[in-house]
Amino acid sequence: MHKFITCLILICLFTGSGYGQQRSSNDFIVIKDGQFIRDGKPYYFIGTNFWYGPILGTISDYGNRDRLVKELDFMKANGITNLRVLVGAEGPENVRNRIMPTLQKQPGVYEDYLWDGLDFFMNEVGKRDMTVVLFLTNNWDWSGGYMQYLTWTKAGTQAGDGTNDWMNVSRNVGDFYNCAECLNLLKKHISTVVNRTNAYTNQKYTEDPHILSWQIANEPRPMRAGKDRFAEVINEIASYIHSVDKNHMVSTGSEGEMGSGNDYELFERAHAYPSIDYLTIHLWPKNWRWLDEKDIAGSLPNIYAKTDEYLGKHLEIAARLKKPLVLEEFGLPRDNHQYVLSDPTTSRDTFYSYVFNKLKTSKENKSLFAGCNFWAWGGYARPSDDNIIWWHVGDDYMGDPAMEEQGLNSVFDADTTIPVISSFAKNLE
Repeated sequence: MHKFITCLILICLFTGSGYGQQRSSNDFIVIKDGQFIRDGKPYYFIGTNFWYGPILGTISDYGNRDRLVKELDFMKANGITNLRVLVGAEGPENVRNRIMPTLQKQPGVYEDYLWDGLDFFMNEVGKRDMTVVLFLTNNWDWSGGYMQYLTWTKAGTQAGDGTNDWMNVSRNVGDFYNCAECLNLLKKHISTVVNRTNAYTNQKYTEDPHILSWQIANEPRPMRAGKDRFAEVINEIASYIHSVDKNHMVSTGSEGEMGSGNDYELFERAHAYPSIDYLTIHLWPKNWRWLDEKDIAGSLPNIYAKTDEYLGKHLEIAARLKKPLVLEEFGLPRDNHQYVLSDPTTSRDTFYSYVFNKLKTSKENKSLFAGCNFWAWGGYARPSDDNIIWWHVGDDYMGDPAMEEQGLNSVFDADTTIPVISSFAKNLE
């Protein structure tokens, strides 16, 4: 009896803390009256983009499980509860501007150690009772994405070599939507991922309640494919995901109007399908020329006004569709547009506070703005002393993809942004 009571106490302590917590199939996040519902209560969250998390989870020259565990503990302690993560990159390695390593080397040919990294990552997330959005491919070629599928099928020209300028990308990527073989390859990949059983939990991914949603792609855009065809493919892929996973939600990964051919009507049409469970938007003041890079602080009033307008118009669509909205990417450079931690983040902290206040108000009013994921997590990584413009093998993984300045938008553990995030995140609990 003594031993039984001791074991029972240990089990209660272990599961009650959230670490190692077991959840049943009744714990899936659902939507009711336009709100995410988790554990019977409205679920609002502050999260981050952590696309490289599963790579850290690998046992390989690229992996670092000690760092991964440390990062997850730090995020959990600071109230960052949702992670937006890339399932895996596509195509050959050693391609300029592409992240490494890649999961799918050739169609249907996968690296087992990267599957192991994903399984380990999801197991660690589950121990901390965090949630994850898993995006399945990419509009942009920094992880292979649509252009790699076009290359594999020989349906695209000058695609998949990582050296494309904007005009080549815009011309080529749209071909994906009219490439039946590309879509079939993507569906096979989706089936492989979704039907996987986690080697650490012995739980099917379809049964993992820590997955908030599957996401079609990072920033899908119609490009030159035609708006009707773009919307049709969004519904086709989303419906396919639902056909192989009845438990989880599906989202697009859209930037909003800016990723919909500057067409709010197309954004609404693509998100009106029953196969799409909630709305996503991104917000990029630098990329969208809302700021003066030489005077970021002085640009804040304009950034606030543009943010109000952009978020407001998409929330109007969310209200018509009766679906929640997540701002799943937003960021701002450091004060002097440098990439080192000695450059302050005063303007970024102020901008983040502005966004978080809107989320806080939304929760208080039980409104449709349900969550936000800042871009992106740098954590314990550090930019190279050489100030390398692009990522190279051996550099720390951080939030900035391989083709961007390392440290541009990453939030590091020592940044003053962390207390800002933590304060607002804990108020949402």
